[in-house]
Amino acid sequence: MTGTATGTWLTLGRDGRLTAYAPAGGGLLRWTETRPGGPGWSGPDLVEIRNLTHLAIVQGADAYVHFLGRRERPRGDGAVEVDVVHAIQYQSGRPVTEWRSLGNPHPQPDRARRFGAPAGAVASDGTVHVFAPNAGGGLMMRREGRGGRWEPWADLRGTDVRDGLAAAATSDGRVEVFAPAGGAALHWFQPEPAAEPQRSHDVRPGPAAGSVAALETAPGRLTYFWTDPAGGGLICHRRGGWSVPLGGTPGDGANAVLRTVLDGYDCTVIAHRGRSGTVLVGVCATEAESSGLWWTDTGLACAGDPALAHDGRGRVVVAAFDPGGTLRVARRVPGPGLVLGEPAPV
Repeated sequence: MTGTATGTWLTLGRDGRLTAYAPAGGGLLRWTETRPGGPGWSGPDLVEIRNLTHLAIVQGADAYVHFLGRRERPRGDGAVEVDVVHAIQYQSGRPVTEWRSLGNPHPQPDRARRFGAPAGAVASDGTVHVFAPNAGGGLMMRREGRGGRWEPWADLRGTDVRDGLAAAATSDGRVEVFAPAGGAALHWFQPEPAAEPQRSHDVRPGPAAGSVAALETAPGRLTYFWTDPAGGGLICHRRGGWSVPLGGTPGDGANAVLRTVLDGYDCTVIAHRGRSGTVLVGVCATEAESSGLWWTDTGLACAGDPALAHDGRGRVVVAAFDPGGTLRVARRVPGPGLVLGEPAPV
């Protein structure tokens, strides 16, 4: 294992089984529940793909899991060839499709080497959208067109765009992307399904590297959560509104977000690695973040970023890799609020 993937590295299949993924030397590792709700797991199985520097995972409404990688292949003349690769897993535990290269929009080798890490989103019609920073600090997009044919790379422009993009799809068929850019974040959105993404207003303060997460908190409306690099805790933002400070003590790394029902209330759950190195879980009423979050330290030592999902029985699940590389999973147990059971090794 060589870290954690970005995006959704813990997924729920149509058959009700959870699958966890992690990048590793020579490819990616995959653990799969043996039955819905666990507790047994199989794996890890190795899915081979060499020379990846970055792995992003995104799941569509059809439950297909898409893998996006940034690949650096050394050439005989000493140069390095950089491209983005894509593969799909259609069912839990089943083989992954052949990896397909989506290329690189830069024909010049020196600029091609500076092409950034991809992020993706799958629209409700199944169209895959891939985003990545280009060598000039702008944002590039490539998407799958009709009949499975990929459109050329499109330049969405922008300034000082950096790695750590967050792309997400809404239930009304649109895709948005939130991009760190120095002291701000740049935001693009589709005004309607299949449209070219348009630039929205810049958002300040900008996020700490790799910390942005997106969650649909109302039909067609995304809320973005990220860590303030100035040490001010969490921040959330919805398009058309102001950024709201939420406090907390997140460490570096990503925030995981999940919407669920607790005690009959629509709630948002946030998980991240705290400054002490353990997984912290916060809960608030959905779209009422300013009223406060209730935090719990799970005590689970975490290397990399935690993940959140529902299992096949509808329970909230928190997953993380401990410092020894063991995958550990904690599930909600009966009782008021969000109470998690003891994290179990997989």
